[in-house]
Amino acid sequence: MPSDCPFCEIEPGRVWLENERALAIWDKYPCAYGHVLVVPRRHAASVFDLDDAERADLWALVVEARRRLDDKYPIDGFNLGINDGQAAGQTIMHAHVHLIPRREGDVPDPRGGVRWVIPERARYWADEESPDGSP
Repeated sequence: MPSDCPFCEIEPGRVWLENERALAIWDKYPCAYGHVLVVPRRHAASVFDLDDAERADLWALVVEARRRLDDKYPIDGFNLGINDGQAAGQTIMHAHVHLIPRREGDVPDPRGGVRWVIPERARYWADEESPDGSP
């Protein structure tokens, strides 16, 4: 466990929800009101490094956080995001899932959602000749 990992030593006041193997915390730099991070308790750089029980608890907490947010706030949709590896934009090398509430009108055109991480490939509906991205 790296001594400088901000998700390995989360102060109790930041924890919103928890289960045996995961925590849900409010994002310090939210993209939208209610932006939550769901983090495994054990340090692992990637969600693919988690064992089955850790992965199950992580996703169970994502589902619970979504339900609670949806019950409490006016939310029209959600983006789920995992940045896995530096090339994918991961800056904290502790696995985590972004749960980002979305509201009608929060952006002019939400089509494409997470595809906007590569802007020139996001508007797939506008390009009939777009390659399928297969290797």
